[in-house]
Amino acid sequence: MKGRKINDNVCWVGAADWNRRLFDSLVPLPDGTSYNAYLVRGTEKTALIDTVDPAKSDLLLNQLDGIDRIDYIVAQHAEQDHSGSIPMLLGKYPDAKVVSTPKAQGMLLDLLGIPEKRVLTVEDGKTLSLGNKTLEFIYTPWVHWPETMCTYLPEDKILFSCDFFGSHLATTDLYVTNQAAVYEAAKRYYAEIMMPFRSIIRKNMEKVDAHDIKMIAPSHGPVYDQPGFILDAYRDWISDSVKNEVVLPYISMHGSTQKMTDYLADSLSERGVKVHIFDLTVTDIGKLAIALVDAATIVIGTPTVHIGPHPAVYYAAHLANVLRPKLRYASIIGSYGWSSKAIEQIAGLIPNLKVEILDPVLCRGYPQGETFAALDKLATMIADRHTKL
Repeated sequence: MKGRKINDNVCWVGAADWNRRLFDSLVPLPDGTSYNAYLVRGTEKTALIDTVDPAKSDLLLNQLDGIDRIDYIVAQHAEQDHSGSIPMLLGKYPDAKVVSTPKAQGMLLDLLGIPEKRVLTVEDGKTLSLGNKTLEFIYTPWVHWPETMCTYLPEDKILFSCDFFGSHLATTDLYVTNQAAVYEAAKRYYAEIMMPFRSIIRKNMEKVDAHDIKMIAPSHGPVYDQPGFILDAYRDWISDSVKNEVVLPYISMHGSTQKMTDYLADSLSERGVKVHIFDLTVTDIGKLAIALVDAATIVIGTPTVHIGPHPAVYYAAHLANVLRPKLRYASIIGSYGWSSKAIEQIAGLIPNLKVEILDPVLCRGYPQGETFAALDKLATMIADRHTKL
């Protein structure tokens, strides 16, 4: 793919990765991803903002063919999908300096072996002149590593936001053309990567909002030429408001927990509560993370394996604990054959969730009348709690 013009002397020179299906050996990529790099050419200096994953470095080189000089390579984030091609570029452009935060400098040296003398560190709010264009650096820590920053181009009112506002989406669209598709991809990205840092993102949003932004150019996914779309979405996601929704991840080995899950979902629905059900044997964890962004309650369903929860339930509970969604309530349902400590063990897995634990329902063998009555009671309790939010 050739470089694509965004504004006068501002060009996208990234790469789409259509076939990648897993990120960090953990995060599903159902729609692939892109690695966005941006070339900004001033009257005196030229800067490249971010690079691409090393697997796609040949595409970046092709787009830089004919660019005889790059003065600055802005490393907004040290993770290799953004910075991994920097060593190759330093060989191609021997006079180029890498621009980063002081924290990123140490990471770049450790991760990529970049010589310290090639790195120029910048402080929060400082600027770098390219002649008729200026780069302003905005520290945005924990979106999603501690060293991350954004870069603002005031002459064109473009915010190069790195992972902030990004979306794992391979597309030929330079700009957002399908807001619904990008909304889901961006929400997935937020849920999987940004949600644990919600309170910090609020502070970073304040710094971003202080700038006049006409365009947001993230390092993954299409460019936002109508930035209000993604800014409003983030304001909603990082707010304290929750929705009248229950997330219900579960495992069933012999049908008992499945029956309890189905019954509780129907009982909640009858009481006006929306339910998102996830069978953990087939669940895309990104979909589970998306549902956790807005939900008021999580109910975890598990059979008993060696007196504890099923291993897949351990994983789901740990994931929820790490992501720290703004849940208000939690409960546990499940079954056992002769003995179980599933409730105590699951509760111990979610200390980061500042939730009220509602009455769990655990049944021996296949659920019958008494269990169904307890599930109805739990559904009523959840619906009442949601009404008072």
